[in-house]
Amino acid sequence: MFINKNVHFKNLVAFTGGHLIWITAWVVLITFLHDFLHVHWLHIPWLPISLVGTAVAFYIGFKNNQAYDRLWEARKIWGAIVNSSRSWGSMSKSFISNQFTLKDLPETKLKAIKQRLIYRHIAWLYVLRSQLLIPTSWEHISQGLHVKRSTQRKMKKIGVCLFAGDEIEHLVESLLGSEEYQKVTPFKNTATQLIDKQGQELALLREEGLIDDFRHMELQKMLNDFYIQQGKCERIKKFPLPRQYGGMSAVFVGIFIFLLPFGMITEFHDYGQYGAWWSIPFTILISWVYLTMELIGDYSENPFEGLGNDIPMLSLCRTIEIDLREMLGEEDLPPSIEAINGVLM
Repeated sequence: MFINKNVHFKNLVAFTGGHLIWITAWVVLITFLHDFLHVHWLHIPWLPISLVGTAVAFYIGFKNNQAYDRLWEARKIWGAIVNSSRSWGSMSKSFISNQFTLKDLPETKLKAIKQRLIYRHIAWLYVLRSQLLIPTSWEHISQGLHVKRSTQRKMKKIGVCLFAGDEIEHLVESLLGSEEYQKVTPFKNTATQLIDKQGQELALLREEGLIDDFRHMELQKMLNDFYIQQGKCERIKKFPLPRQYGGMSAVFVGIFIFLLPFGMITEFHDYGQYGAWWSIPFTILISWVYLTMELIGDYSENPFEGLGNDIPMLSLCRTIEIDLREMLGEEDLPPSIEAINGVLM
């Protein structure tokens, strides 16, 4: 997530600068053919081009609205995970007790059980984040050579590579313990198995009388809620913005940029000897605006891609971790995730 109030010019050039090269080359080529080689059949009336531009603007607007909806829904889902996680920590602490047991357990064992339930939940958060960052076939990192390399550079400068991944793996192992970590990691969906493991432990606690039926039911409802939130995240991750919208808008923008210099030359041709050349900066500007709108929607439709447009899952995981550890009375807390290069992940 970008946190700076304004977009710096340097970042804007980095985001769209490469496209300015071919846009400028195309516009200059058409102007050169018109003015120096006198290829005057290049004149196209402005009216049809303006109609195309209007249609493309509406289409991009629709696509960007849908892309933003996916981004905002992802943030709302993780907001629900934050709230439910705090409830899980509080309920785990207060529900598990000797109230219903025939033989009281030592306080140290009760604390160990509560810690295990809360630590496993923290591990689930980080595992879910890692699973959501696994690339799909329609994301930029999975595209052709040029797009893939460009995305890899973005990930290093304004993406997930700014934050070490090895530390997360070690953290999950330390939270689960080596034995449980080795058992759950081979599963295809480790996050699902961790919630199931929580459910199995709740059943054992009920058998031992450490929770009654009501408390067992309430804690199981919390696990069901985590399943629901995880499923919502997986729906966004595994079902892309329909490609007839996501892909065709780029085609329409390309067609408009292709036609634009012909119409702009026609409009500026009557403004003196160098009128056609005056069309160059205006054509580049209009093309850049349309292309930037297309790129914004293109990079916003996947909120779990590992780029700067993502929702800050790592920061949210760390926030929940700190809250839950404080509930356990721990004082040696991990630091909050800070933004790097204006990006909070």
